[in-house]
Amino acid sequence: MYANLGTKPYTKGLHSLGNNAYAWLQPDGGWGWSNAGLVVDGDESLLIDTLYDLSLTEAMLKAMRDAEAGVNFNTLVNTHSNGDHCNGNELVSHAEIISSRATAEELGRENPAMMTKLLENAENMGEVGQFFVHCFGKFNFSNINQTLPTRTFEDQLELKVGDKSVLLKQVGPAHTLGDTLVYVPEDKLVFTGDILFIEGHPILWEGPVNNWIEACDYMLNLDLETVVPGHGPITDKKGIRAVKAYLNYIRDEARKRYDAGMSVFDAAMDISLSDYESWGDAERIVVNTSVLYKEFSGSHEPNNMTELFGMMATVHRERR
Repeated sequence: MYANLGTKPYTKGLHSLGNNAYAWLQPDGGWGWSNAGLVVDGDESLLIDTLYDLSLTEAMLKAMRDAEAGVNFNTLVNTHSNGDHCNGNELVSHAEIISSRATAEELGRENPAMMTKLLENAENMGEVGQFFVHCFGKFNFSNINQTLPTRTFEDQLELKVGDKSVLLKQVGPAHTLGDTLVYVPEDKLVFTGDILFIEGHPILWEGPVNNWIEACDYMLNLDLETVVPGHGPITDKKGIRAVKAYLNYIRDEARKRYDAGMSVFDAAMDISLSDYESWGDAERIVVNTSVLYKEFSGSHEPNNMTELFGMMATVHRERR
């Protein structure tokens, strides 16, 4: 039902969006395969996110330099704290690095070296380890020097890139604590970070879910033609509507099962995903259900990542 949401070819590499704006795409858009962007005007540029490891980020920056001779990457925005959107920051460490305050605080608690240790120990983790390697085994997390934002904001921040106006709008907590949209009104363009996963299941690490739904409504009210998601193909407002519909659906379905006393795992397995059968990473329904259950109960306990990855490993096997 919600297939074929892309509006441009979904191929790896740099895609011109016109007027010196670009998207970097990484099919298949699953775990860790994130998108990024670049906006250029005159001698100034704005890089939107880096990638999960240094070699991936280096390849992206080279392609951007080839497309825009002399681009200096003087400003970088991290849309949120997940490593696949910021682990390459050190390669533009000369830049002013901007994020929401919540994202900067969340990043300060992250440690990319932990990913290397987890992958090295994966063979001792059974099915969970196998699933972890499936998700993250193609990335190189060694020798990453975490490079944090140097400027933060709350709610929104207006920037100039040459003569172009750019609006940074914080819409988190939703996917993470400090999710930020990057809107370029002149180009009718928005880079969404992981507020949009297109043709892949979104993952609700933080919530509340209504913040995420409201973020979709915010974008639907913008003057937009081009939407670059955090994962998946370039889209337009139909992609926003599909994600909003998904969030409404899983919220309502999870609520029914919470009220019926079903466990998180049983509810996740029971929720039909037939309308989204073409979307990748269906195992994320476990995380979404778990976080929704906490929201329904008023719990503020942190996510139990070992437990969640264990359940996702089982769902990945069962639904596959």
